[in-house]
Amino acid sequence: MSLSYKAVGWNRQKRLYDTTLAGGALGYLAVFIGAGLALQPEITAETLLIRALGTAAIILLHVILAIGPLCRLDPRYLPLLYNRRHLGVTMFLLGLAHAACCVVQFHALGDVNPLVSVLAGNTDMTRLSEFPFEWFGVLALTILFLMAATSHDFWLANLSAPVWKTLHMGVYLAYAALILHVALGVLQAETNPGYAVLLGVGMAGILALHVASGWRERAGDCERATSPQRHMVDVCAVMDIPDNRARVFCLGGERVAVFRYSGKLSALSSVCRHQHGPLGEGCVVDGLVTCPWHGYQYQPDTGASPPPFTETVPTFHVKVVGGRVLVDPRPNPAGTRVEPASVAGGA
Repeated sequence: MSLSYKAVGWNRQKRLYDTTLAGGALGYLAVFIGAGLALQPEITAETLLIRALGTAAIILLHVILAIGPLCRLDPRYLPLLYNRRHLGVTMFLLGLAHAACCVVQFHALGDVNPLVSVLAGNTDMTRLSEFPFEWFGVLALTILFLMAATSHDFWLANLSAPVWKTLHMGVYLAYAALILHVALGVLQAETNPGYAVLLGVGMAGILALHVASGWRERAGDCERATSPQRHMVDVCAVMDIPDNRARVFCLGGERVAVFRYSGKLSALSSVCRHQHGPLGEGCVVDGLVTCPWHGYQYQPDTGASPPPFTETVPTFHVKVVGGRVLVDPRPNPAGTRVEPASVAGGA
């Protein structure tokens, strides 16, 4: 990330992934429109296209929101996380096409500017059946535009990781706005409860996944008590840490990953500098701690990325006493080298 910025580095896997994604989206639109014409021959193709684009976008948004908790529950879903940005941009484009078709269909043939018509055409907020649901769609699309426009690593570096992540957490506000947009639109235009039921099922599924993943991680976020060993914290036995992997502990309000590798132990902040990915869920590859999200790497003893990259994470002092791992909860400045502890040193 710190070395240079490029357009997407296309390779066979990315081409395959994006071809599958585009094919799936086009296939969904074709099936939706074909089934709609067969079941409701009186409906216009334009209306079916609007509904197909809208439902495709919100289904894809549910998939995107499910990927994070699914990866925490089962690492086999990690390949989806590597290319989640592609899903997000595709979802935005589907939503943008849906909005454009709606503007042309319902607002472009009058004397008023179409965008003004969208925002001011209906301002009756006294009745649920007449509430201007378009406002929520505009809000959601604006947030999704900002996220899609800043999805490149250039913006991640220049906005800084905390600001970038805060901006992209806006996906939950966009999700809430879209739920209101769809729910109110269905109430006003549909008598079939099917859309509302499917929307409720989707919301319940997303909530259940986030609760389940949070419940699974709750133990790791419990603060560890300080031991008499000069402010060191007894976190676990040496053998509790798998070789070339880590265990994560909450120390001083921060998640700390203790890695065991080549007969040594090193402790780093578990927060990757790229997208705040969980370093502690990664592994040591060729002597480097490798983030499971996008493969960013750090030297375990210094917390620094190998040259020519310049990303760094805080390190922590660690020692072994009587087969137990002790960690100083006070972080060192990012990139500070700390001598690794010998696994056999305190046996």
